[in-house]
Amino acid sequence: MNNTGGHSAFARGAGAYARVGVESGVMSASPHQLITLLFDGAQSAIRTARLHLQDGRAAEKGAAISKALDIVNNGLKAALDQERGGELAERLAALYDYVARLLLAANLHNDDERLRQAAELLENIGSAWREIDPRHSAEGV
Repeated sequence: MNNTGGHSAFARGAGAYARVGVESGVMSASPHQLITLLFDGAQSAIRTARLHLQDGRAAEKGAAISKALDIVNNGLKAALDQERGGELAERLAALYDYVARLLLAANLHNDDERLRQAAELLENIGSAWREIDPRHSAEGV
């Protein structure tokens, strides 16, 4: 086996291992942890979009922003319980709509500042979410 073939096989194996690790993490995660994973995924997608924007890779930037939008709209916003969440759920839904508008405008206008604002808003909500982790309450932390 040559080095190129060995490296390719290693890369495929590492990729498969990473996918299994992510799938296992998701399958064993609590609902609270799943939301945390969504925040982390959105932040990662926005960081990736910012890097692609800086490097002038428009298609990759657009794909990363689309991923962040998908997480915000079909993950975070969709997870809100409008009936039990009341006013808080309404306010979060409005905030997620605003983040989505920031992301769309950032994509349209190649605007790093809007990407930064979206990331900052998601970080603020995500850090508050992490602080209310029920595992910490049960442990007395």
